[in-house]
Amino acid sequence: MLELSFNDPEKLVSVTHALSTRSRIDILQLLQVSKLNIIEIAEALNLPISTVANHIKVLEAANLIHTEMLPASRGAMKLCSRNYDDIHIVLDQMRPASKRATNIYEVQMPIGHYSDCEVTPTCGMASAESMILKEDDPASFFHPEHVEAQIIWLREGYLEYLLPMDIPFGATIESLEVSMEMCSEVPTYNNDWPSDISVWVNGIKIGMWTSPGDLGDRRGKLNPDWWYDGSTQYGILKTWLVDQARTTLDMEKISDISLYDLDLGDKPKVRLRIGVDPDAQHHGGMNLFGSQFGDHGQHIVMRVKYSLNPDVEVGKDGK
Repeated sequence: MLELSFNDPEKLVSVTHALSTRSRIDILQLLQVSKLNIIEIAEALNLPISTVANHIKVLEAANLIHTEMLPASRGAMKLCSRNYDDIHIVLDQMRPASKRATNIYEVQMPIGHYSDCEVTPTCGMASAESMILKEDDPASFFHPEHVEAQIIWLREGYLEYLLPMDIPFGATIESLEVSMEMCSEVPTYNNDWPSDISVWVNGIKIGMWTSPGDLGDRRGKLNPDWWYDGSTQYGILKTWLVDQARTTLDMEKISDISLYDLDLGDKPKVRLRIGVDPDAQHHGGMNLFGSQFGDHGQHIVMRVKYSLNPDVEVGKDGK
């Protein structure tokens, strides 16, 4: 966790300058899951390598990322990783940053561990080793083997997950973030196939993203060797964040839905639904990628930022 305040104005200026450009924000988001070299970052963001190199220098200067030189086939390769998952900026000089007892609770939910679903063909799933059960058969989605899934696709419907909320009783939730890799769904693939994919938390629709297509023009970076070249290959990593004022998608506001609308309270679980709304304009289906398919090597990730009263130590039982 990086703490910033007026006590170190030079550091505050350096970090806020590094965060002032969307491309550098996108780079930090890419480094959320794994280390990447400059060429991989440039390809993922469709930017010139020289531009990415300049952005990396700014992020290095602010100590937001760490780079190391590794041998490559030609010369050396600069491998980049992220230094922080959380940055706190305290503008109250009367209270030091260390007094803000803020914490992050994180859960990674494998995509096959859904608790409920409703699907319409085309539909199916595969593990890292093989196809699972019978393709285009919605009944297969209720077979116990679905927990092994690393890629799931459906033309209409949803997948619903119950995620544990194990934070101290009485804590103040400051934000809830969910991220996942996804794209549209069509037989084989079609990069120009829009689909309106929505996310619900505790029954409240927090936002919708229009996927540009079912992406298959190149192999996914993590796909197993047996996976057919003519199938869906990779998705786009999307991040929804709900705080006390609004909902953002990839750091851009999309609605006024706030934490107060989600009925989180001190409940032990969060109900997360991902799917295509029946009222959507583009019914282009959905592919959801696990940690061993696609490009980003992660499950569904939920992060809850919460704070505690620094003067009162509160346990789960409220004592």
